[in-house]
Amino acid sequence: MCIFEQQPNSTIASLGEVELIQRIEKWLGDVSPESPEGMGDDCAVLDCESNKKQLITTDSLSYGQHFDSSIRAEDAGAKLIKRNLSDIAAMGGTPGPALLNLLCGPDLSIEWLERFIQGIRQTCEHYGVKIAGGDVSGLREGQFSAVLTQTGYTAEPILRRGAKEGDTIYVTGSLGGSILKKHYAFEPRIAEGRWLADSNVCSSMMDLTDGLAKDLPELIPENCAAWIDLLAIPLSDDSIQIEGDPLEHAFCDGEDYELIFTIKGSVENERFKQSWQTQFPETPLSMIATVGPHRDNAVLINTQTQKAVPWKKGFEHCLQDE
Repeated sequence: MCIFEQQPNSTIASLGEVELIQRIEKWLGDVSPESPEGMGDDCAVLDCESNKKQLITTDSLSYGQHFDSSIRAEDAGAKLIKRNLSDIAAMGGTPGPALLNLLCGPDLSIEWLERFIQGIRQTCEHYGVKIAGGDVSGLREGQFSAVLTQTGYTAEPILRRGAKEGDTIYVTGSLGGSILKKHYAFEPRIAEGRWLADSNVCSSMMDLTDGLAKDLPELIPENCAAWIDLLAIPLSDDSIQIEGDPLEHAFCDGEDYELIFTIKGSVENERFKQSWQTQFPETPLSMIATVGPHRDNAVLINTQTQKAVPWKKGFEHCLQDE
């Protein structure tokens, strides 16, 4: 269905701000708790997890940038929640409450927005997330953006910087070709990230949102490089179906929302993979590289040729040409 409406009575402008907020609260249902834990006061009042560290992240979803009219409203709403949960997963965290901000053109369809909120509600119910509050603001006609601020908690977060030479590099799932479907049809690896944080064998971790070319260097310590076995890169079926080199798609497309992490060099890889298989038999795991010495200023090196991989640029969220 179309996100924007020509009939004035079918747009959010016909409702007014107060009624729009009341409808959003109704559409959210049990995902939106009563005040003071939810909407109704100037701030939500939340209990803190004792002996835990607070996590907080934020991500936006904009029409024309992160989704278009070919994507169901429910799937767009789900994507907003899941891309934030992927950040929580990458720190080994458990999700907490969230804040939802909507920036809407006056011609936004009421029906479309209701279905968008339905996608948010269903996803929040699935992952145990509560919407504690937020804000509604206006944009020009033909524009829509949603911003979520997601909290979480963990005993000890896994950071991006922590790997050392000799560590091995793993990735979950498969990579590339996300534009066909996976950019919205994915599962944040929350349980996997939490298990890695508790395992005491993971030295660094992040989620893959911008492709291997841009994200993997973030895990590599200074004066080191990732020595990559390109034959071990888990290529998705979509990366093979669309035009171009599947490996280039894996390195450059972005929005895979998989975990990429390093395991300490002292850990026996076969034993670790067996433990993983026992815990997550349905989550594919691939060892794709090792952290080794730097060479010729290259951070990503092909182990077969011992030369830098040819792909340099991943997905840019805000610097794309229109």
